[in-house]
Amino acid sequence: MPTTTATRAAHLPLASIGFILASMLCFAIVDTLAKAVALHYPANELTFFRMLFGLVPAFAACCFGDRSVIDRVRRLDIKGQTWRALTLLGASGFFFAGLPYIPLGEAVAIAYSETLLVVVLAPFILKEHLTTRAAVAALIGFVGVLLVVRPGGGESNWLGPVLLLSSALCGALSIIQIKRIRPTDDSRTTVLFFTAVGTVVTACTLAFSWKTPTLDALLLMALLGALATVGQILMTVAFRRADAGTLAPFNYTSIVWAALFAYIVWGETIAPLSLAGIALIVGSAIAVALQRKIPEGPIA
Repeated sequence: MPTTTATRAAHLPLASIGFILASMLCFAIVDTLAKAVALHYPANELTFFRMLFGLVPAFAACCFGDRSVIDRVRRLDIKGQTWRALTLLGASGFFFAGLPYIPLGEAVAIAYSETLLVVVLAPFILKEHLTTRAAVAALIGFVGVLLVVRPGGGESNWLGPVLLLSSALCGALSIIQIKRIRPTDDSRTTVLFFTAVGTVVTACTLAFSWKTPTLDALLLMALLGALATVGQILMTVAFRRADAGTLAPFNYTSIVWAALFAYIVWGETIAPLSLAGIALIVGSAIAVALQRKIPEGPIA
């Protein structure tokens, strides 16, 4: 019996959940590889190789379809996409820079506070109305951030959280920028444009901070870059097939994967207060996403 349109539509959310779960696993592997490399190499170099090696799958994804890559790029909102690429690049750079200073699971959770920062920034930038429910959810989420961060007096205690919160701020600005670019912009070309801009910008920083990588480190960064772009593409496909509210709870499986990988590789554990904070961050972010349909995702 032929599959009806209604039947196909019924299967779309399930397919999207599969795509988002695969995407989150990719991002968790990326975060684990990034931390392993970030312990020995500067963040700008790590970000450069993440972008450089991510160009291959990003370009390959744009080769599918009836339009050429040049034609796809020509149709983009170049100004809007450039601002979006720069803010997302800042999010990636700050995230990689903060990884050596804080357990991986906690770092990923702090980065997810970008959804809460969108609630705070959107009324000022997009002139959106701030509802009481969203404001309360954001406030609870920020309490969770404080429980995770628990700032102390030493430099090693505050540097990591500051870098990761800077990453979340840049991530929030990139989410807001998505709402300001043309909705007709091709999502796969958006990933390629971001990766290309990131490669060029970070290449300019290598003269200031560079450490020649070993072959093993280069292979790790190559795998990191490819998986990060594959994760972005999978997440894009998922959000094209289902709304953000449906997928919101599944976004946070990357925290579970990251904490598991960190325990296996480095023996890292998450303190009870941090677990409570992560629960508040995740719960608040899901509540906000369900209400506002924010297409949030991990930074990589």
